[in-house]
Amino acid sequence: MGTPKATLPFGPETMLQRVVRLLGNVVSPIVAVAAREQALPELPGDVIITRDEREARGPLEGLRAGLRALPDAIEVAYVTSCDVPLLVPAFVARMFELLGDHDIAVMEIDGFPHPLSAVYRHNTLPQVESLLAQDKLRPVFLFDAVRTRRVLPEEMMSADPELRTLRNLNTREDYLEALSDAGFAPA
Repeated sequence: MGTPKATLPFGPETMLQRVVRLLGNVVSPIVAVAAREQALPELPGDVIITRDEREARGPLEGLRAGLRALPDAIEVAYVTSCDVPLLVPAFVARMFELLGDHDIAVMEIDGFPHPLSAVYRHNTLPQVESLLAQDKLRPVFLFDAVRTRRVLPEEMMSADPELRTLRNLNTREDYLEALSDAGFAPA
């Protein structure tokens, strides 16, 4: 995109600020995980900011940092990326409902899991750390190691029928389309 996604303008806020605000409707506390040298936009004072321990280790590294930063009393966390400005809070709430007695609830579409649209129990941290130590960086290794509930699109129809929450932005065109869908003019 030519600009860090977290700082892209999205209406009156940045993309990360928007995602944090939307998540704040359903979860607390919020942990923002950044790369070691990544600059972040200003976030509310109650947002916990942490950093990846090692660079270029993918979603499991961010998951480790986020789970480590959570207060001990928090047993379950919703994990997302910063580039989902159309996130629907009801989607997040529904994922928590669908977790049941599983360790993870992850969206899966046509056999493809969405590890950054998932709910993880804090007790998966040892498995995450073990996989990272073995350089097994793909989230599917974690899904295979613990009790994972694969959530299908039809289970989300009452919460997010268009699955807008899953629309991450990878190109300038994606960004412009999301701005338009949210009712904002391009920056």
